[in-house]
Amino acid sequence: MTDKQSPVGSVDRALRIIQLLSHSGQGMTLEDLAVRSGLPRSSLHRLLGALKHRGFATQPEPNGPYFLGSELMAAAFRFHDRLDLRALVQPVLVRLRKELNETVHMAVLDEAEVVYVDKVEAIHPITMSSVIGGRNPAHVTGVGKALLAWTYPTDEAIRLWAKANGPLAARTRHSITSASALAEEMRRIREQGYALDMEESEEGVRCAAIPVFLGRTVPAAGVSVTAPKDRFPPARLTQAAELLRKVVTEEIDRHVD
Repeated sequence: MTDKQSPVGSVDRALRIIQLLSHSGQGMTLEDLAVRSGLPRSSLHRLLGALKHRGFATQPEPNGPYFLGSELMAAAFRFHDRLDLRALVQPVLVRLRKELNETVHMAVLDEAEVVYVDKVEAIHPITMSSVIGGRNPAHVTGVGKALLAWTYPTDEAIRLWAKANGPLAARTRHSITSASALAEEMRRIREQGYALDMEESEEGVRCAAIPVFLGRTVPAAGVSVTAPKDRFPPARLTQAAELLRKVVTEEIDRHVD
């Protein structure tokens, strides 16, 4: 909760009640809420009545504890169902292209593949051949590995994914093709917080990528920056990965968490 003074006191008090109820799976009595919120019982009772009327709070039994209402969860799911990922992440892509002048992608995971849903092209004579709507195997791309690492967060989960989607085809001599090697790579990615594609999808092309969570427990999408290897020596590739994390945190994650 913030210590700043809310510009609309009654709205702020109602939101405080919702926050308090969200921390109690057993519900909270009127007395509990009064103590925790510091609100007079008369004011609290009116606010709870309004929340109950809109379905944001519920009291299954007369004089019993209050719980969050089903409308709150329904509203959250409606929001995520209609969330325009491209509109939300586009400012991140533009900022990254401006700072790095390399091609930036956003992609989502679709079983064994990644689907590119947005792209901002670098201003260079040599550009990337990827297209919006195009697909690549997830296990050989930076953005695919970033999505896999947190969508399947254990060795066993990765091995089951590899078994269901195998055999893992080699796109280049650098591609990972075994479930055990992929599981090891996923552990490394989770530890460092980003994924690298060292010419695993296309010879001469390198990539750094991170997941974008948007407040979820699994990634909603992934963002990557891609360039020919002569523009992405190891040191600059690592710098690009760290910049990816910084920009996504500043532009998206801190506003959603």
